[in-house]
Amino acid sequence: MSSRVAAGSNLSSNQDPRRENRIYRYIPVTNKPNQDPLPDYVSLLGMIFSMLGLMMRMKWAAWAAVYCAFISFANSKASEDTKQMFSSFLLSVSAVVMSYLQNPQPMTAPW
Repeated sequence: MSSRVAAGSNLSSNQDPRRENRIYRYIPVTNKPNQDPLPDYVSLLGMIFSMLGLMMRMKWAAWAAVYCAFISFANSKASEDTKQMFSSFLLSVSAVVMSYLQNPQPMTAPW
């Protein structure tokens, strides 16, 4: 029995079964795609402009909301939530429609 242990220890010390050219250092996967925050920020800005257009009857804010909705849609990825995009676009369009229904006069410069 001692000869087996001696032969096994001799094998492990002289012949290493690992292949040096097959050893790769573990690198954790942190290569996520670049998270571009621009569509999220512009969508939030569009929601704020939509609320200003609806509640304060500011036509320029309603048009800015439509512009922000288009920018957010253009910069979004295909995997993002389409319901949120659609709802922000409809909210901005409804802000434009409601501001013109209440006051059909052409928009004047806010300054």
